[in-house]
Amino acid sequence: MNCREAQELIHGFADHELDLFWNLEMERHILDCPSCSGTHERLRAMHAVVGGNSLYFHPPAGLEDRLRANLRKGRRVDKVWTNAHSWRVTGMAATLALCIVGTWQVAGTRQGSSRAETIGQEVVASHVRSLMASHLTDVFSSDRHTVKPWFNGRLDFSPVVADFADRGFVLDGGRLDYLDNRAVAALVYHRSQHVINLFTWPTMRPNRDIRTFDRQGYHVFNWTKYHVAYWAVSDLNPEEMRNFAEMMRKTE
Repeated sequence: MNCREAQELIHGFADHELDLFWNLEMERHILDCPSCSGTHERLRAMHAVVGGNSLYFHPPAGLEDRLRANLRKGRRVDKVWTNAHSWRVTGMAATLALCIVGTWQVAGTRQGSSRAETIGQEVVASHVRSLMASHLTDVFSSDRHTVKPWFNGRLDFSPVVADFADRGFVLDGGRLDYLDNRAVAALVYHRSQHVINLFTWPTMRPNRDIRTFDRQGYHVFNWTKYHVAYWAVSDLNPEEMRNFAEMMRKTE
C-alpha cells in the first residue's frame, strides 16, 4: 500500500469502517509511514474532541409534562390574579414552549444532516474499496434481466435495475454491500473509463429530490423515491453524474 491509497482509506480507518483486510493493510502502512501515522493521530485527536461534546439537544424526561402542568397552572392563576399578570404568565409559558419546539426542530434538522454526511462517507469508502480490491461485481452482466433476479433471496427487497446503454451508461453487473447498518444492493455502471456505484436499499423516509456531496474527489448524488434510498458515486464529472441520477430517478 502506498501513501495515496492510504489517504483514501484513512478516514474510514479512523472511523472503524474498514473490513479486516483493509484494517490490517492500514495498520502495517501506518507503522512504516511517519506522515500517514501523523495524519491518523490528528484524526483520532479530532474524533476524541468531537465525540465528547455532543451538539444535539436531548430534552430531559418529563419536560413535556412539566410544561403542560405550568400552562394549566397559569390558567388557574388567571382566575385569581389580575388579567394583566395572567397574560404575562401565559405569554412567558407559551414563549418557552415555542423555544423548546424550535430547539427540537433545529436539533432534528442537524441530526438528519449529520446522518446524511455519515452515510455519504460510507458510500465513498465502499466505492473506493470496490475499486481497490477489484471486487466490483458478484454478478457480471449487462443484462438487467440477469442482474435483477440475482438479488432474489440475497436481499429482503428487489432493487430497480435500469439499462441506459443507449445513452452511454452501461450496466456492468451488481454485488452485495453493507451500508447504513444493513445489506444493500450495489449496481455497477460505467461511462467511458469512469465507474459508477449505485447503492440502493429500502427506507422509511419519503420522496426526496436529488442532493449532492463531494468527498475525496468523488461526486455523490442521493435521492429517495417510493421509500427507496439511492446513492450514486463516481469520479465522473458532476454534469454527467446528474444526468445519470435524473435518468435513474425517472425509472419506475
